[in-house]
Amino acid sequence: MSERPPLSEAILAGDAPSDYERYLRTEELLALQKTADEWIHRDELLFQTVHQSSELWLKLAWNEIEEATRLVRERDLAAANRLLRRANDAFKIVTGILDMLEHMSPWEYTTVRKVLGHGSGFDSPGFRELRRVLPPLGEAFHAEREQAGLSLVEVYTHGREHEDLYQLAELLIEVDERVIVWRVRHFKVVERVIGGGAIGTQGTPVEVLGRLIHKSFFPELWDVRNELTALNPPE
Repeated sequence: MSERPPLSEAILAGDAPSDYERYLRTEELLALQKTADEWIHRDELLFQTVHQSSELWLKLAWNEIEEATRLVRERDLAAANRLLRRANDAFKIVTGILDMLEHMSPWEYTTVRKVLGHGSGFDSPGFRELRRVLPPLGEAFHAEREQAGLSLVEVYTHGREHEDLYQLAELLIEVDERVIVWRVRHFKVVERVIGGGAIGTQGTPVEVLGRLIHKSFFPELWDVRNELTALNPPE
């Protein structure tokens, strides 16, 4: 009988000294930022850390949304709802990470900005994927609602009789709200750092970013609130 290797010894494939480093690929991960001798300003590490980690959380969020959509189509709403709650928590983290950018001096950021090229948040792969996966999620929800023979108003007025469908509706509007809050926070950080009247790295005025905060993926879920309030007005 062969002896098992000591628990302190790495057993996964790779060259890193520990399985922790091998599994998480920390050598590659920590090499993705500029080194100190490459910085034009030391805040480049802060800037890259915020944006690279944001892309990781967005990757998790859109993958969970895509899988949740598949589960809704298979009528497994409870499992879909669990994944959407996870995606919403990822959005909270992405929004909170933006606080770190306010540690940059607006004047010193003008130096960092010179090495960004035409880089812009408009080109975020994570947000591009969100724009791809969110509409099918809405379509899957409405297909399930129609299968249940319910109008959108009835999803709410009879919500306790269709708990999973009601919770799915609420998680969709929370996804929408989390994305909007993230956009608002991003806009205010940009405005605080470079100014609301500035022109972005791709020639887009910052005010255009501000207008995007009014965009919604599921506007019908916001509008139904007006219908519900009108149905039962105060006396």
